[in-house]
Amino acid sequence: MTTPQEDLLPATRRALLHRIAVAQAEGRAPSLVAAVVRGGRTVWHGSRTSVDGHAPDENVQYRIGSITKTFTAVLVMRLRDEGLLDLGDPLEKHLPGTVAGEVTIAELLSHTSGLAAESPAPWWERTPGSLRPELADVLGEQPFLHAAGRRFHYSNPGYTLLGALVEKLRGAPWEEVLRSEVLEPLDLRRTSGRPRAPHAGGWAVHPWADVMLPEPSEDLGRMAPAGQLWSTTGDLARFAAFLVQGDDRVLSAQSLLEMRTPAAPPESADVMAGYAYCLGLETRRSGERLLVGHTGSLPGFLACLTIGVEDDVAAVVLANCTSGLQVSTVGADLVRIVAEAEPRIPEPWRPLSDVDPSVLEWAGQWYWGTYGFALRITADGLIALEPLSGNGRRSRFRANGDGTWTGLEGYYAGELLRAVRTPDGVVSHLDVGSFVFTRQPYDESASVPGGVDPDGWRGIG
Repeated sequence: MTTPQEDLLPATRRALLHRIAVAQAEGRAPSLVAAVVRGGRTVWHGSRTSVDGHAPDENVQYRIGSITKTFTAVLVMRLRDEGLLDLGDPLEKHLPGTVAGEVTIAELLSHTSGLAAESPAPWWERTPGSLRPELADVLGEQPFLHAAGRRFHYSNPGYTLLGALVEKLRGAPWEEVLRSEVLEPLDLRRTSGRPRAPHAGGWAVHPWADVMLPEPSEDLGRMAPAGQLWSTTGDLARFAAFLVQGDDRVLSAQSLLEMRTPAAPPESADVMAGYAYCLGLETRRSGERLLVGHTGSLPGFLACLTIGVEDDVAAVVLANCTSGLQVSTVGADLVRIVAEAEPRIPEPWRPLSDVDPSVLEWAGQWYWGTYGFALRITADGLIALEPLSGNGRRSRFRANGDGTWTGLEGYYAGELLRAVRTPDGVVSHLDVGSFVFTRQPYDESASVPGGVDPDGWRGIG
């Protein structure tokens, strides 16, 4: 069920409709359907079509291509969280007998395995999966193009291996596992491996004439975990909300945050474009906004799921054409329209219910050498160390329960922070991964590595 569209202002709804209308007309898509999610709920749905009286709604299936990879990644992360595997494990440990056994599960998830982008000819997206019945048929005689772990190189066969891994550890077909562990708990009833009516047909639009050609709809067989799924804007809107909020029946918010964290070394062009691949998800920069999600394409279909996490707005765009439409741009624009027209209203500030006095003592200004930093205790019980200048290393830290704190991001991710006290219990300095932070620049009363010149600070005589 779609949430009443009155949740958005009339001007916002019209701007959204105008954007998809322009996209469908200029992209020459037979049909386009879109949805917007805010606060975990679908607040807008719109569609445009070339057929009078047959506009698709949120229940019409389209093929979503590589957005399937995000579903497969969720299944793998579930296995990790259950302790059945570690992301650093070589594939051979759990799925023996492949020629790719030395690559790690994390490398497969992040497209850094070095495997080829596609399976051997014929073109797998337009031919039956029965032509590639075994993993060896998917990988071919020369599966590797690059050294593992060295560079980002998108690989559909890599996600085929992840699907086979899921099947091996669960003892059931990939789609069956997906249905019981993800689709049913999240109530994604209109997401399936094969199309179920009502569904759109896939079309190729001639690049130089306004005529169309039907595209084949093949069962991808072994390649299914890389791009098989059909879904709707209604289901993908619910999936988008899950990717932000988490659902303990499927995957925790913390594990989803890990999935949204860049994990692959980007190419130079990707650095310039603000693109990075994570663990089954992509991040893209659109203006000053960082978006996370995934795109998908198969002959006859284009798809995009994009989330502005900071804005708490997500968009889904589905179209039934092979090319001509930049769905990622449309999705980014839908997020931007809502985020700018109706900015997220923050929750009311509330004081902490409790604070450890020994930690409160750390709050305030600190210096690493002559660099000024501020340490704050945040409302979520973390501590944040931030440069006073606005530029430089920053991180939040989580308490470990033993007096130490672990960095969560940036330069200090995984590094320990601890307070060093004098014999009488006074905090002398903070030790952050061996860096000494003092209350004054090069405080002579603290244990500053290399010591402090006994003549102290001076001017030019």
